[in-house]
Amino acid sequence: MNKSVPVIAVDGPSGVGKGTLCQALAKHFKWHLLDSGAIYRALAFSALKQGIALDDASQLEQLALNLPLTFDTHSCGVKVLLNHVDVTKDIRTEQTGGAAAKVASINSVRIALLQRQRDFKQAPGLIADGRDMGSVVFSDAPVKIFLDASAHSRAERRMKQLQDKQNHVKFDEILREITARDERDRNRTVAPLKPARDALEINTTSKSIQDVFNQSIEYINKKLAL
Repeated sequence: MNKSVPVIAVDGPSGVGKGTLCQALAKHFKWHLLDSGAIYRALAFSALKQGIALDDASQLEQLALNLPLTFDTHSCGVKVLLNHVDVTKDIRTEQTGGAAAKVASINSVRIALLQRQRDFKQAPGLIADGRDMGSVVFSDAPVKIFLDASAHSRAERRMKQLQDKQNHVKFDEILREITARDERDRNRTVAPLKPARDALEINTTSKSIQDVFNQSIEYINKKLAL
């Protein structure tokens, strides 16, 4: 990795506002953006489409090594392209999210995707959004931020997102899925979801995205002496 290129690693469970914060930071600094969760979701989506079992480490590893995945950051937001097909909406379902958590617990799969994620580190800098960006993938990042929030508030946010997209959802089902995913992510033996020792921890339960952004910018500016 090019150590001269700065990385801001933002980690945390789903629904805490990582994606929104990272896109705002990338726009503010005019840096590259890595949505590592989208990589795992795309892998899980591809596995489901191909009928590959979510515990078949060998086939999943091969799929990870050859996943035809690209990001289109030239349009509004970030589009995820799988074999040149836009799957941005497809990979954001609760089913795909749960499947992604399962494949992410397999060591050989994480190893296969490790270098692919590190390759996003390019000048002038990188905003890395994920669950183990600061603890594993970019452990030497000069800035590490860990967002968290109560499962209940995250389920409420997710439900609103889905309702806005005309999806019919039940709050109890969303809360149950989020809680189960947390359990898998926090207790897996490989790269468990946890704050890096030197990360700034922000609880977003009762904070607006603007509050989180302002707190993050103040911290980043101090850490990078901007």
